[in-house]
Amino acid sequence: MNIADVIICENPRHSLKLLNKLGIKKKLISLHDYNEANVIRRVSREFLQKKIVLISDAGSPLISDPGFKLLQYFIKNNFKVSSIPGATALIPSLQLSGIPINKFCFVGFFPKSTKEMINFIDEIKNFELTTVFYVSSHKVKKCIELMETKIEDRLISVSKELTKLNERIVRGKITEVKKQLFENKEKFKGEFVIVLEGKKLKNSKSINLDLYNGEINKLLSKFSLTDVVEIVHKLTGITKNKIYKWTLKLKKS
Repeated sequence: MNIADVIICENPRHSLKLLNKLGIKKKLISLHDYNEANVIRRVSREFLQKKIVLISDAGSPLISDPGFKLLQYFIKNNFKVSSIPGATALIPSLQLSGIPINKFCFVGFFPKSTKEMINFIDEIKNFELTTVFYVSSHKVKKCIELMETKIEDRLISVSKELTKLNERIVRGKITEVKKQLFENKEKFKGEFVIVLEGKKLKNSKSINLDLYNGEINKLLSKFSLTDVVEIVHKLTGITKNKIYKWTLKLKKS
């Protein structure tokens, strides 16, 4: 069965290794973030009546890989688009982390400049969801050092070469993982996946709602009781039942 007329890929040299092994000979078009507009123009001129396949060098297309603008083009022009699940480091890293993943947030790649790195850590340290992101080998040490400095010592998982012969996963508190990874001064290659435990909610027992009477009354003047309960719950972590009883008491008084 002819499954494709044209294959769009990141690096034809990498893709050819797999395609040659499978005996697949198709026209290859290279796609990167910087040439995506040109590829879309070429596709619109030459290949709209063809079956087109998009593949990645590694992982899965669009997951921190190029292809999003191309997908948007096809959707806007009412072309049928399908996805076949393939390899991705994101899901295995979460599954094997040992950290709760019923809710999680994927934030892409760890940035390049020191200023962006610091801003990145300052942002994710307050996430209550489990957070997962990719880090290149030459930035992973700096990343974990910043996490150790700026985040309370919570659980992380660091994975590399998942599903491959040299798969490695290090789990534990940030300080423990740093020691395990870098005490032997080993050289790293490739990409890492870091999974960070979410920030713990404040203990509602330690928060005195008396301190929020003024703010709650202001909210009650603008929002319904139900909305106020939801707002205060999200801001404080106090149980909705406790907030409801307290707010109802304030409203009656």
